[in-house]
Amino acid sequence: MMHNDNNQLATLSHEHTFDLGNQAAERGTRLVMWITAAMMVVEIVAGWWYNSMALLADGWHMSSHAVAIGLSAVAYSTARRYSKDPRFAFGTWKIEILTGFASAIFLLGVAAMMLFGSIERFFSPQQIHYQEALVIAALGLAVNIVCALILGKAHHHDHGHDHGHGHSHDSAHDHSQHHDLNLKSAYIHVISDAATSVLAMLALVGGWIYGWSWLDPAIGCAGSVLVAMWAKGLIVDTAKVLLDREMDHPVVDEIREVVEAATLSGTTQITDLHVWRVGKQVYSCALTVLTDDATLTPGHIRQRLAVHEEIVHSTIEIHFTPQLSVPS
Repeated sequence: MMHNDNNQLATLSHEHTFDLGNQAAERGTRLVMWITAAMMVVEIVAGWWYNSMALLADGWHMSSHAVAIGLSAVAYSTARRYSKDPRFAFGTWKIEILTGFASAIFLLGVAAMMLFGSIERFFSPQQIHYQEALVIAALGLAVNIVCALILGKAHHHDHGHDHGHGHSHDSAHDHSQHHDLNLKSAYIHVISDAATSVLAMLALVGGWIYGWSWLDPAIGCAGSVLVAMWAKGLIVDTAKVLLDREMDHPVVDEIREVVEAATLSGTTQITDLHVWRVGKQVYSCALTVLTDDATLTPGHIRQRLAVHEEIVHSTIEIHFTPQLSVPS
């Protein structure tokens, strides 16, 4: 005997907007995009004019930020625009994650470009106008700090909103995975650019005061490694969501615990379970249950799953078999 309950929770069955987006982040990323684009032009022109590889690397690095942060802003508006589109089976939130992944790829490309340009300068050193380049690098750092504050404010707004929907079990979860990964990608772009600005300033000061011309390309290499490391971390976080690699999350064990304790008059066993993320901190699940309790229905299981607010969509199939024995 098999029970299928597709009529309960009609709202969840037809409404697939599981993540309402982050309006503060959308506004912040759009503003930061324009600020970054303007500073990008200044740094590239100044790096070329004053012959600083560190400054040029910072400028080209910032050019990738302008594109990547622009993509983040577009992702927010696109996800919001298509949030009611029925062609998206589980909503449009992953548009933001896809953009975060693309941003990480941009970062890797920029890291490679920085490394190549810096190594080239080791073999072909050129005269650097240290004082002028230092002023531009300092200006770039100031701009990066302003952008980081703008995105940081949006990040705190998102973090507070997430916790407003938590429950007692959330403390056992990995909260870092609940953050807005699209916003995180934009934030990493800004922070990494601030770091390369600091490194550029150190290289310029060392070359200006001590005559260490080798320091400029050396710090360019160090900056490329730092950027690549941050890019790798972002790729891991976003790829995990895009590939639905969630079966090691604590929520999976919680679902098993709730379902297998759903009946007191018989035995219940999960024979198939799939869990995937459909929002920053919300999940969907599909499961098949084998039980010897003829009174157990999908509605009963959903009522028990309701204690975990992060489970917002479930598809439940129950198979009845008499005298079920669970292997020890």
